[in-house]
Amino acid sequence: MPSYDLAVAYRIYPKVSQPALGLPFSDDKLHLAEICLRSFKESLRGLRVKIWAILDGCPESFADLFRKYFDPDDLVLVPLPAVGNHATFGKQIDILLSQTDSDFVYFAEDDYVYLPNRFARMISFMNAYKDVDFVTPYDHLDCYTLEIHHRPKWLRVHSGQHWRTAASTCLTFLTRKKTLASNQANFRTYCRRNYDSSLWLSMTKFSIFNPVQTVRFALTELWLAKVVVKAWLYGWAQILFGKRVMLWVPVPAIATHLDAKALSPNFDWPALINEQAEHIELEKSVNSGVRDSRVESATG
Repeated sequence: MPSYDLAVAYRIYPKVSQPALGLPFSDDKLHLAEICLRSFKESLRGLRVKIWAILDGCPESFADLFRKYFDPDDLVLVPLPAVGNHATFGKQIDILLSQTDSDFVYFAEDDYVYLPNRFARMISFMNAYKDVDFVTPYDHLDCYTLEIHHRPKWLRVHSGQHWRTAASTCLTFLTRKKTLASNQANFRTYCRRNYDSSLWLSMTKFSIFNPVQTVRFALTELWLAKVVVKAWLYGWAQILFGKRVMLWVPVPAIATHLDAKALSPNFDWPALINEQAEHIELEKSVNSGVRDSRVESATG
């Protein structure tokens, strides 16, 4: 019998990703990582969570962040020798398929910031509908700006939130363990240098059967053509014979990827980052004051 509401594999790297440059604290990865982790913990309120921290070439200070925010009984540290993005994603798959603590599994990356008390909405939504295979907290700006996403979508309202289907997302998402197991072969193509957008397109089967569009992309936006070509190269069997999955997104978003050019729309995310930073500094000040008073009491 699963003993947790959610199992999380959270991968973290000690350098700032290029897309985050220009956002608050993007020159200090340890501080930015704490802001993201603190916001994640606040979003999880009300849930019992088991978390695996995949430390990709991280110094001990990054492990200390997880010790600060998660109870040792709920935390497993997984140090790795800087194996890189593709290998750590494979490690997430291995961990979440082998664990027996929860039926709900979550792939987390270290450069997302979350709204408080919202994560449970994703689990509630997945529980409410049989056709919710995957949920991402990130309402990607690409969904509004790129032609490849301009296709009919389903819309629903649940838990006071709008939800809509999406063609693709990044690699932070929620699903069930059994759904991950049935789709793991396609996800593992990312470890062999497939694009994240391509593997999602092969699973959702959006914008994948339009050769005229692909030729137009090849002439005007070559990188989009590469996305479609890689979807077929790595996922032809899934596209032709596999089950189409449904990927859903909350609107407005529950979290954003820290990509300065593609933040989830309609929310002031830099303000939230600064707010989280202020709370962290306040907590440090309070804790320092408590320690100082204890020292004074002991020596007085």
